[in-house]
Amino acid sequence: MDTWRSTDDQRRLLQVIQPALIGLIDGTISTLAPVFATAYLATTRSALLVGLAAALGAAISMGLSEGLSDDGVITGRGTSAVRGFITGLATFVGGTLHALPFLIGERAVALRVAYVVVGTELIVIAWIRKRYLRVSLAGSLIQVTLGGILVALVGVVLGHA
Repeated sequence: MDTWRSTDDQRRLLQVIQPALIGLIDGTISTLAPVFATAYLATTRSALLVGLAAALGAAISMGLSEGLSDDGVITGRGTSAVRGFITGLATFVGGTLHALPFLIGERAVALRVAYVVVGTELIVIAWIRKRYLRVSLAGSLIQVTLGGILVALVGVVLGHA
């Protein structure tokens, strides 16, 4: 913990916040389509399992991508293993949260809860972007929400095909 306190803000941003934010955004947005398509095509249990599989797959992929993209020596972004772990973990969290409502057996209720969870996830992402990247909250909400809606719509449309 002493390392965290003694690390300057820019280094923390590059080595922790940015990898976590990339993972959270990717995990949240990339898994929306498969989860919602499955929810409309099959059972809530299927949506849950597809969501967990998508979250785990995305976590592994994003963790490897971040870890293999830069060893951190030249850029000062920290060790690749740590960044990869942070990105993978955040991707898993982002992808799992909106799959968990499908533990509820009734599809209509599970979908309503999942929509609220997705909205909350997108607000949290926008707030993190505002807090650490100093972007406008309104602009960030628009960007993140539009991306999330677009991907969720893909899932809904395919789920009704």
